Amino acid sequence: MDMYLTHVCLWTTLLSVVVTWAISHVSNRRKKTTKLTDTTAGQEIRYGGPDVIIVGAGVGGSALAYALAKDGRRVHVIERDMTEPVRMMGEFMQPGGRLMLAKLGLQDCLEEIDAQKSTCLSLYKDGKKAVVPFPVKDNNFPYEPTGRTFHNGRFVQRLRQKASSLPNVRLEEGTVKSLIEEKGVIKGVTYKNSSGEETTAFAPLTVVCDGCFSNLRRSLNNNDAEVMSYQVGYISKNCQLEEPEYLHLVMAKPSFTMMYQLSSTEVRCGLELFPGQIPSIANGDMTNFLRNTMAPQVPPKLRKIFLKGIDEGAQIKVMPTKRMAATLSDKKGAIVLGDAFNMRHPSIASGMMVLLSDILILRRLLQPLEYLGDTNKVSEVIKSFYVIRKPMSATVNTLGTAFSQVLIASTDKAKEAMRQGCYDYLSSGGFGASGLMALLGGMNPRPLSLIYHLFVVTLSATVQLLSPFPSPLGIWHSLRLFGLSMKLLVPHLKAEGISQMLFPAYAAVYRKTYMTATTI
Repeated sequence: MDMYLTHVCLWTTLLSVVVTWAISHVSNRRKKTTKLTDTTAGQEIRYGGPDVIIVGAGVGGSALAYALAKDGRRVHVIERDMTEPVRMMGEFMQPGGRLMLAKLGLQDCLEEIDAQKSTCLSLYKDGKKAVVPFPVKDNNFPYEPTGRTFHNGRFVQRLRQKASSLPNVRLEEGTVKSLIEEKGVIKGVTYKNSSGEETTAFAPLTVVCDGCFSNLRRSLNNNDAEVMSYQVGYISKNCQLEEPEYLHLVMAKPSFTMMYQLSSTEVRCGLELFPGQIPSIANGDMTNFLRNTMAPQVPPKLRKIFLKGIDEGAQIKVMPTKRMAATLSDKKGAIVLGDAFNMRHPSIASGMMVLLSDILILRRLLQPLEYLGDTNKVSEVIKSFYVIRKPMSATVNTLGTAFSQVLIASTDKAKEAMRQGCYDYLSSGGFGASGLMALLGGMNPRPLSLIYHLFVVTLSATVQLLSPFPSPLGIWHSLRLFGLSMKLLVPHLKAEGISQMLFPAYAAVYRKTYMTATTI
């Protein structure tokens, strides 16, 4: 009997040890694969679900979804409207943007959309013309130095198709109403799905990428967008420019007129107007303004196409151009990207390029993290992202503002001298023109290079004001010109951070890491 009880005790103990080990093993394995469950607002967050929620499936949301999914992340993208967007912004991809697109493995999204190659900027002022190509012998730029023009909606649809082709991307139509927050940490979103039902989605990281009219930006940042001017545009159909690979920029009055080959049979015509100077489209004032005021300033060889769209009753659209500095949120578990995060004047058409650069940086920084639920680590990544992006974003933001101001016609002698100086600098060719075009094309994102070219343009304009010999009035306008240059530069130095913008090491690291030809 004693022997029997001894065996029972031994087997019971052994069984207890085995069961305890099994429970511990299963528990640890579950923690490793799905982490833990958390509770917020009475909802159970299962981190076995998506790793990332992306609000918006435009250029940024779709490209980011593809990039993160290629790294093995489970991505849930929520987009308000899945139909092809119709808009007149985001129609030009700079050479630097094409490089970033290729590094993300998305270069084929520019195929099968009738995209047109752009090789030069053709600049017109006072009856003169200057053709300035993107530099083709820039040893620092490892990609074909050409841009592309295209219908933005077609490009977006190709990106969406590419992202949704990956099994770990869920692309859903729905309207995000709000972010779910607990103790300063964003846990997910509340949204209304395509059936009209209000539901929730949870993930360790939420990315807000819903454009310049973002409804969620204020939940994370306090920065406001400043409306600088308005872009007026329409399409002339069934026509082709004599030089379809040129971007035609007319330095007209009050600002500029732009024409480029949008597709093989369509030409985009656009111009800039300012608040309080927008003629009514409804009563025909806009059509009369375009025909009688702007068309006579367009060079004769372009004028016929400029008038064609007006005469055929093309739909005229007006869009605000906005400027907004990038700021980081103090809330964890979320990040804002694209026009919801940072905007600059579209005169240099670099918004998509900066966005793709940001995605590339963010992706690289997130790659070492197995799990995105560690909010402290992700917050450190986001802080690093904010600094590393500066060589590209600060250069483009400053250049966009400076170039847009230079394009504005003025009776002020100092301002007009700067405008003429910029035209002379670009039309002169050589190192100056190629260097400035490399900046415009995102091929050389060096803030110090931008400052150098701004200084030389200012010096050239000063010489013009003081010629043929210095006079008191000429000296006065020269001093004012210098003040204008500082006004274009200093606010950006403050907004971007002087050390982050000007420290050469940052630009060197950015170029070495993000401007190489390797695709990741």
